[in-house]
Formats: sequence, C-alpha cells, structure tokens
Amino acid sequence: MQRLQAYKYELMPTGEQQRDMRRFAGSCRFVFNKALALQKERYEQGKKKLGYAGLCKLLTEWRNGSETPWLADAPVHPLQQTLKDLERAYTNFFAKRADFPRFKNKGQSDSFRYPDPKQIKLDQANSRIFLPKLGWLRYRNSREVLGAVKNVTVSLSAGKCFVSIQTEREVEQPIPNGGSVGIDLGVVRFATLSDGTFYAPLNSFRRHETALRKAQQAMSRKTKFSHNWKKAKTRVQRIHSRIGNARRDFLHKATTTISQNHAMVCIEDLQVRNMSRSAAGTTETPGKNVRAKSGLNKAILDQGWAEFRRQLDYKLAWNGGHLIAVPAQNTSRTCPCCGHVSADNRQTQARFQCVECGFKENADLVGAINVLRAGHARLACEVSGAVMPPAAGTRRSDLCRLDAGMSAVGIPRL
Repeated sequence: MQRLQAYKYELMPTGEQQRDMRRFAGSCRFVFNKALALQKERYEQGKKKLGYAGLCKLLTEWRNGSETPWLADAPVHPLQQTLKDLERAYTNFFAKRADFPRFKNKGQSDSFRYPDPKQIKLDQANSRIFLPKLGWLRYRNSREVLGAVKNVTVSLSAGKCFVSIQTEREVEQPIPNGGSVGIDLGVVRFATLSDGTFYAPLNSFRRHETALRKAQQAMSRKTKFSHNWKKAKTRVQRIHSRIGNARRDFLHKATTTISQNHAMVCIEDLQVRNMSRSAAGTTETPGKNVRAKSGLNKAILDQGWAEFRRQLDYKLAWNGGHLIAVPAQNTSRTCPCCGHVSADNRQTQARFQCVECGFKENADLVGAINVLRAGHARLACEVSGAVMPPAAGTRRSDLCRLDAGMSAVGIPRL
C-alpha cells in the first residue's frame, strides 16, 4: 500500500533567506487576496467565476505588468499553488464542507508550497535542502525522511521558519494489533476507553492563560506598529505557539498509543461547533448562564477533539485498523446492562445509575461502552447491507437482535 507522510523540520536560514521567505509568503498572500477580490467582483456583476486556468493567465499579466512587477521575484509555482488553494476553497464552500473563503492577513498562516519535486534537492547527510530562488537551506535534522519527495511547504510561525516535506512510499499491508475499543470524549476526562482506562486532559490553554493575558495586556499598552509593540507581539505569538505545540504533542502521544494497540476504534461523531456555540443570545432574547457557558466553550475548544479524531483516522489506517464514528445521542444516558434510556440515569457529570435496573458506573465509562456497542452495530449493519445503521439508545429488543446479528457475522458480543 502507498503511504503519504509529511516530515516537519525547523529551518536555519540566513538573514537574506529569511527576508526572501517573508517576501515570497507576502506575494502568495497578495495573489490570493487579489484573486478572491476579483471573484467576488465578478459575482456581484453577475459574471461566471473564473477557473484555475483563467486565474493563471491573469497571474502572468500581474507578474509582467507595471503595477506589480515585484511578483516576478517570487517563484511562479508557489503563486500558482495559491490559486489552486483558492479554487479548492470555493469547491469546499459550494459542497457545504467549509465557509466562504476569507482574505488572508499578514502574520497568519504565512506559507508557500513547492509542488514540483524535480526542483527540490534533499541532502539528508548534510542536513540541508535546496529550494528554487532560496538556494540551499540548513534544517534541524531530527529524523530520517523516508520515501520519495512529492512537495515541500515552507511556513513562518512565531518568528521561526519550518519546512514540511511530504513523501510517498510503498509499505507492506499492516496487520492490526488488539481488538475493538470505544472512546467517550469529555472535559473532566479527555478520553475514556471502554476497557476502563482514561486520559486526563492536558488543558494547554488554561496552563498558559495567565502568561498570555499578561503578554496581551503589555502589548495593548504599546503604540501600535512601534518597535516595542512588535516585540510584545512576538511574545504573544510565542505563547500561542507553545500552547499549540503542547496540545499537538499530547494528542500525538495519545493517538499513537491507541492506534497501535487496537484494530477498531469507535468514537463519537461530535458536532463541536454546535456544542461550543455562544449562549449570549440577542438583545431581545438574552441568554441564560452566559458566563458559565463561555467557560465550558473555552474548555471544549481547549481539548482539540477534531484533531484527535483526524490523527486517529490516519494512524489507524497506517496500522491496518479502522475508525468508526457513531452518533453521540444518548450514549451517556443508555444503560449498558438493560438498555433503558433516560436522562435521569445520569445523575451527575461523573455518576451513572440506571433507574430501571440500578446499574452503577462512571458516566464516561458507560458512554464509552455504548459507543463501542453502537460501533459494532454499525459495522454489523454495513456487513449485512442494512441501509440505516442504528444509533446508541435503541430499545432492549433491538439490542438483542443486534447481538444476534453481530454473532452471525463473527463480531463478539459485549
């Protein structure tokens, strides 16, 4: 099987190379914003949207024109890739997978990509890489790059420069280890597994919240765009970078352990946008418990559930496993013993006691068990060709029927 994998390293450029990278990133940002403004103008005039080929013709005119001749100093392939990114953003918008594309700001996601591997030279023995119009750049070689280079992305973040090398290589079809497990995600417990183990939350933002607040207050007292303001802004960016790095490191370690020890992982299909929606309301109908809901939203967004699911998905695929997402409705209200569904079953955040049969257990563990059961049911329905896989919270008679169907297709009962 083919494996696409990216390797990210910190670059150690010279002063001139660093200035060139900032100029190239600025050129890509300018082309993206100019093309987006042109597309919006054509839409307001009732004209048809330009495709990638039409935008590339305009890019040639911009590079050779008298208004923006400095675009010719940047490599052409990264500028074309920027137009491809815009085209993909429009496609995702019309497919209702993302919001409408927005204009890019300086200092946010400054990056550019080289798509042609023929123009890239990688010298791992000497820890350096050659990129068009930048020359040879040294990087911190922390691990070996495996596979053939497909493309390279250069990014600027918090005053540092990084290079991400995407490769492709052939690997043997892996054989998964372990059995199946269900995962219940939460705030008090980040992830509770159906086997009883759980991961405590890192709360990266909360740990650095005080330092971030002080740095932002110090920046607000400086004259905007002054030398001291720029230094204060750099401190704020470094704290944000530290928060993100700590969260990604925590998620990578957790997902690596789970994916290496389980062949099938069942996880809740959480709608984080709806769960973290503000409760402020409007002037006519103000919301209730706005401050408490704001704190809960901050805690939810601090966990990184979407990134956790994304990492689990590709790591399980690398190890031969599968990820199954099931609806999250009633997973913490359904008794795993008798199948009774009631809001009264979950008496507190952590305590579950069935009002029908008296079964007691931790609420997060109950949710993980029900997620695993729903995942098995979904897999059984897919194997048997059923149209609609059942969600958690089905009746006891249906659960018995599903257990019989699961046994018929070789899935062990819970």
